[in-house]
Amino acid sequence: MKEFKSNTELIEYLITKGVLVNNKKDTLNKIERYTYYSIINTYKEVFKNGDDYKQNVTFDEIFSLYEFDKNLRIIFFKYSLDIENSIKSIMANEIAKNYGVKNYLEKQNFDSSFDKDIIRSLINSCKKEINDNYGKHDAITHYLDKHGFIPPFVLVKILSLGQTSRYFGLLKQIDRQNISKYFNIKHKVLKQIIMNLTLIRNHCAHSNRLFTFRSKFRISYKEIDSSYNMKDNSTNLYMMIKCMQKLLDKKNSKKFENEIIKEIKKLEKKLNSIDIKNILNIMGFPN
Repeated sequence: MKEFKSNTELIEYLITKGVLVNNKKDTLNKIERYTYYSIINTYKEVFKNGDDYKQNVTFDEIFSLYEFDKNLRIIFFKYSLDIENSIKSIMANEIAKNYGVKNYLEKQNFDSSFDKDIIRSLINSCKKEINDNYGKHDAITHYLDKHGFIPPFVLVKILSLGQTSRYFGLLKQIDRQNISKYFNIKHKVLKQIIMNLTLIRNHCAHSNRLFTFRSKFRISYKEIDSSYNMKDNSTNLYMMIKCMQKLLDKKNSKKFENEIIKEIKKLEKKLNSIDIKNILNIMGFPN
């Protein structure tokens, strides 16, 4: 497929590969709306043995996995925002309590075991965000005009999750410990979770495939689920589900879980050539 093919030609090509297309008009509409690459190229591997498709694979099955993954991204993004807000609020409170609301962006307020250039880079990054948001962000503009400084609880509003992760990681150990106590986990584990949550958010924001998520940022998982038997040294999506539940309050943790279960059951009903266990295994679910 090195040359251009129209969407109609792509459907015919898919049929020659052994994929069953039950409704060509509906299939064409979906490919036109979401692209052949996003549906087929991104999700076909689980339906194949080597180079060949398994028997009785349908386009509708592949599309159902595409929809499942899309809905997963929506769920993860929604609840990651709740977690981000909690972490930022607790972190801002800890910073303000220990270092005040005005002069907290000073290198002596960070962990001295880290390279000074790394700390300086974070401080400069925070100050740049403040300058860039002046005149654009109401709270930033208000505090600078009226008070001449930005308190921590306003600063965290304009920091990305990645910047928040860096900030947390450079705080003094006692500050990281105090923040982590709120979630009843160790500070090193919280740092690992935030790093992975940042990757999850990037997957969601850029519509990258999520159910196959793997990260080199390994989480000390026994702190979250002592009974889980890790299949490899990477962090998978099942781990992130359990970690996110740990950071959510009880009500939202259950809602998060129920929404994922609902999508799994919906997908299960639409699969014919493969079993739902294949998908759950990829996600990292225990047997």
